[in-house]
Amino acid sequence: MSHSSLQDRIDGFGDALTMMRNSQTGPYQFPIPAEFSNWRNEQRAWREGVALMDQSFHMTDLYVEGPDVMDFVSSLAVNSFSNFGDGKAKQFIACAPNGYLIGDMIIFGLGANLVNIVGRPTVANWVEYNASLGRFDVTCDRDERTLQNARPRKTFRFEVQGPDAWQLLEKLNGGPIDQPRFFQMGHLSVNGTSYRSLRHGMGGAPGLEFWGPVDHYDDVKAAILEAGREFNLQQVGARAYSSAAVDSGWLPCPLPAIYSGDDTRGFREWLPAASFDGVAALGGSFTSDSIEDYYFTPWEVDYGRLIRFDHDFIGREALERRQNDLHRKKVSLVINSQDAAAVYASQMTPGQNGKAMEVPTAHYAAYPYDTVLDAAGNVVGVSTYTSFLAPDGAWVSLAVIDENMAAEGSELTIVWGEPDGGSGRPTVEPHRQMNLRATVSGWPFSKVAQAGYRPGT
Repeated sequence: MSHSSLQDRIDGFGDALTMMRNSQTGPYQFPIPAEFSNWRNEQRAWREGVALMDQSFHMTDLYVEGPDVMDFVSSLAVNSFSNFGDGKAKQFIACAPNGYLIGDMIIFGLGANLVNIVGRPTVANWVEYNASLGRFDVTCDRDERTLQNARPRKTFRFEVQGPDAWQLLEKLNGGPIDQPRFFQMGHLSVNGTSYRSLRHGMGGAPGLEFWGPVDHYDDVKAAILEAGREFNLQQVGARAYSSAAVDSGWLPCPLPAIYSGDDTRGFREWLPAASFDGVAALGGSFTSDSIEDYYFTPWEVDYGRLIRFDHDFIGREALERRQNDLHRKKVSLVINSQDAAAVYASQMTPGQNGKAMEVPTAHYAAYPYDTVLDAAGNVVGVSTYTSFLAPDGAWVSLAVIDENMAAEGSELTIVWGEPDGGSGRPTVEPHRQMNLRATVSGWPFSKVAQAGYRPGT
C-alpha cells in the first residue's frame, strides 16, 4: 500500500505504535566499513590511544540561512541562544508543544545569518517543516545523510580523539593548538588549509571534530592516516562507532514526540511517509498501548539543566508546568555478566534461545525499549541502547528509571527480548524472554568522560 505522508502511513496501519512495531527496518545505520581492524581495539583506541571517527556519511546537515535565523532557531529550542552566533556551537534541543522531547542535534554558527544543524534526521525534519510555514525570513538547504541521498555529500567530517589525539592534531596542524573548552569552535590546519573545528568527543578524551569541502575528503583523510602512524591511530568502523554513545552516556535517538496529538498533525501531514520517521522501527520488551509512554521529557535525559525560560519557544508552557515535578533519571545499567553469558548459552538450545545479543551493540531497532523492573517486579523504567564495552569487559545499557531507583549500586532487572516469542520484523528471530540482572552506575560510563566534559553526573 502506498502512503504519501507520515500521517497517511499512520492512518493506514491504524496507529503509530502498530506502524513502528511492524517496520521492516533495523537499527540506525552507519555507512562505513564495519571494522577496520577489530571493534575491540577500535573501542580501546578512543580510551587508550587515538581514534579516527569518520562522520561524513551518517548524519543530516541542515543549513538554515536568512536575516531571521537566530530568532527562528531560538523559537524551536528549549535552550537559550542569547549569546550564540558565528564561530559558536551548542546542542539544539527541540520539544513538541506538549513538552516531550523531539530530539537534539548540534548547531554550528557559520555566519551572522547562517547556521548548520547536524545529526540524525528527525530534528532536521522538524526545523525544516517550521521554516516552511513562512513565519520567519529563512531558507533551508538540506544535505541528507548518505543512505537517503543519491548525491555526493557537501562536506567531510572527521573526529580525532583519545589520550594521544592532541599530539596527532598538532602534527597535522604543523604547530601547537590551544586546546579549547568543550563545545568551543576553533580552526585546524591540514595540508596548509584551515578548517573549522569543534572540541567534541564521544568518549570524553581530548580531540577535535573538523570539517570542510567534500572534495578535500581523500587528501585530508590520507594526511590523518599518515600522521597517525606514529601514534598507532585506529580507524573506527561502524560496529565500534555505534557503541560510543553508551560509553559517553548520550541517548542518541529517543522516540520523538511527533506521532500523536493535533498540535503536531500538520508536521505529520507534511513529512513524507518514506522519511526516517516514517520507517523507523520500535523494538524491545516494553509494551504499552499509549505512545506517550515512549516519549521522554528533557529532564529524563539530563537536558532539564539546559532549559532556559528567557525566550519563547515551542513547548515552553508545558515545560513550565512540569519543571517542579518529579522526573525519571538517566543512568547506566551494568548487566550481570553471568546473565549475559546465559543469553549466549541459550543459543545452543533451539527453541529455548533468548534474543541474540549482537556485539558490541545489541539493539536491533532504531528505537530500543526494554522493560526495567525493581525487586518486587514493578516497572520502574526503560532500558534503551545496550553495548558491550571491551575496555571494561561489561555490557552496559543507557536507561531512564524512576528517581528513587537511580542511586548508584541499586539492583534492577532488564527484561530482554520481545513478548510472545518475538515479532515479525526481519531483525527479530523466534526467542524467549530472559531476565538480566543489572546494577545502576553513573554516566558517562567512561571514567575519563566523567572527570572531563560530564563532571558530577
